[in-house]
Amino acid sequence: MGLTRPTAEAPDDQGSARRSGTGRAVALLVLVALGALIPLLGPSAALHGTGEAAAPGVGGIGLLRAVVFAALSVPLGELFVHRLARRLPGVPPERPYSWALFATAAGFVAALALASVVSAGNLIPHRLGQIDVGGLYGSRDGRLALLEVNAFLLAAVCAFLRRPAAQVWPLAAVVVAEALRAHPTTEQSPLAGSGLTLVHLTCAALWTGGLLHALRLLRLWRGDPAGAALLGRYARVAAVLLAAITATGVCSSLRRMPSATILDQLTTTAYGRTLLAKVILVTVVALLALWARIRLRRAADPLTAYPPARAELIALGAVVAVSGLLTALPLPIRWT
Repeated sequence: MGLTRPTAEAPDDQGSARRSGTGRAVALLVLVALGALIPLLGPSAALHGTGEAAAPGVGGIGLLRAVVFAALSVPLGELFVHRLARRLPGVPPERPYSWALFATAAGFVAALALASVVSAGNLIPHRLGQIDVGGLYGSRDGRLALLEVNAFLLAAVCAFLRRPAAQVWPLAAVVVAEALRAHPTTEQSPLAGSGLTLVHLTCAALWTGGLLHALRLLRLWRGDPAGAALLGRYARVAAVLLAAITATGVCSSLRRMPSATILDQLTTTAYGRTLLAKVILVTVVALLALWARIRLRRAADPLTAYPPARAELIALGAVVAVSGLLTALPLPIRWT
């Protein structure tokens, strides 16, 4: 009888673990699907009643941009948190499976699709004959699109070869390309705008991807004090990242919408409405982050900070989706 009891319980434990893993996978797929609806369905709500016309395929382009942002966040966040963890004493050797290869592969596909749109004259190509690959070399937007495609491909190769540190350079090239693409040379002070976007995008990627990987490590090290120490160290750096994101976001908004007209444009333009939604989401994220930090500092069990931190991550995913939509909408008019 003593031999049969453990044998009977083992399958139950394994089955429970499988069900738990399946449930998390299903929940993740549902969240990804809901996040994809924001850029796909958001343009109609944002443009309603504004009198503005959006470019063809704005929803799809917004979704592709969101994928690019997420593909940047995951590997950069892993590198960032691993660097934080190396400085902690007594850190367990276990590490979760890296998602960098899947993220950079998704980024490559999204960048390739966006490059095909640029090659077709910023129109959605419906057949291969409409894609002019050679024409990409003849324009600034085309060269930046090709740079992103090649950079994601190189980052995916580095991830496949298990050279995580080498991913920094191609991922940095994507960030620079996105910053330059967002501010064409016809814009007033384009280099200043690109600099703001460079800092904003880098800090946002480190914050979002870093929180994702910190929570994965916290789950893996469950019960080990190193997990709470890592989350605390991440929280201190994330506060600086949030300050930089807020400062650069405000400056970028004032460049696009002057202070005299910003309140009006926040409700009467598609860009302004989407920006307002992003500001509200970031405020929710900041409150959740504050809640998690208070629990981390004051609760008897620091791991009680995990639920609000997980909610913060979900809200950050919505911010990424809204940011993708924001890049695809028509820019507001600079009233004088």
